[in-house]
Amino acid sequence: MGGIHVTSEIGKLKKVLLHRPGKELLNLTPDTLGELLFDDIPFLPDAQKEHDGFAKALTDNGVEVVYLEDLMTEVLDISQDIKNQFVEQFMDEAGINSYKYRGLVYQYLMNINSTKKLVLKTMEGIQLSEIPKITKNDSNTLEDFVNTPDKFIAKPMPNLYFTRDNFASVGEGIDLHHMYSETRNRECIFAEYIFKYHPDYKDVSKYYNRSYSWSTEGGDLLNINEHIVAIGISQRTQAQAIDQLAKNFFKAPDCHIDTVLAFSIPESRAFMHLDTVFTQIDKYTFTYHPGIMGTLQVFEIREGTEPNTTEDLIVNEINAPLDKILEKYLEHPVKLIPCAGGDKVSAEREQWNDGSNTLCIAPGTVIVYDRNNVTNDVLRKEGLKVIEIHGAELSRGRGGPRCMSMPLDREEVKW
Repeated sequence: MGGIHVTSEIGKLKKVLLHRPGKELLNLTPDTLGELLFDDIPFLPDAQKEHDGFAKALTDNGVEVVYLEDLMTEVLDISQDIKNQFVEQFMDEAGINSYKYRGLVYQYLMNINSTKKLVLKTMEGIQLSEIPKITKNDSNTLEDFVNTPDKFIAKPMPNLYFTRDNFASVGEGIDLHHMYSETRNRECIFAEYIFKYHPDYKDVSKYYNRSYSWSTEGGDLLNINEHIVAIGISQRTQAQAIDQLAKNFFKAPDCHIDTVLAFSIPESRAFMHLDTVFTQIDKYTFTYHPGIMGTLQVFEIREGTEPNTTEDLIVNEINAPLDKILEKYLEHPVKLIPCAGGDKVSAEREQWNDGSNTLCIAPGTVIVYDRNNVTNDVLRKEGLKVIEIHGAELSRGRGGPRCMSMPLDREEVKW
């Protein structure tokens, strides 16, 4: 069964989208780490074993796992026209703009003997040495002479295993994102095609799309309930994007969101998304990184009195402690559990390895990295069911279980 249904962060997870790390990680080098948004190079065989362990933890708990690469393969197999269109758009977004190289790359990709291999190759990156050799008998150009065979004519997309970010599930629809960096914005082409053509998802409403110029990413959006979303104003999500999201939520007939809570967090590599410092783990329980408490600003956004005018939003800053803010909107007392129990050194260490980036798969049941043992012990003592997965290599990409998963279907929560 297709479609989207996600109205909380904690309802029993029924279906989730993953991407198994592939050869794109082999195409990371020390010189390209910064550009490709990595701090280190994961060892692919171990990263794949760890990711398989993550998928098993999900399926062992009754979650249906679907893979980005498989959905995209199904899309391209619909028709030759869609495949042609995708390859042309892929080359545009990769910056392959010379007539000669476009022809060579197009022929190379279309000659790959299976659709799934074609999809994986677009994710992995393409070096000049892989396409038909340019010989002296060709009409040589300066480009031919200055480009070395190891040059990536299409750069790899190593962040794809963080499926949380390209789009976000909201109620019965999605936000298809314009991402912060060119490196990651290229990843959104796969979600674009899935939600345009896949028979299970092509009719899903879109509340944001890639044509907007303001950046936003899925790690910054948390579904509090059917009527409220929290969105981080962060390194990756701009305030203008949140304004536009709010307007689109409020005017969409099938969207029940009437309140957006915008959380302003420090712009840093350690705090790149809201879900790296704050996640919900039970009905009225949240985990957070203590380092955000002194700087956190929260704004309430509601629909204005004059829709489709300059006064179509009402924005107010909320001056109250985080727990009081959450209690107001959930209409119930809440519990805030600090990463590593609040110990400063342990909290900073474990937050760097995503100690606050928990994936809730049912109320009070979370999947976490085993390396964050201090935080995990605290969660157990607070009554949470903690499912640990190994993530020594996966965590090198600066993302945890929540980052690596995009829920497609959750059960409703009885509040």
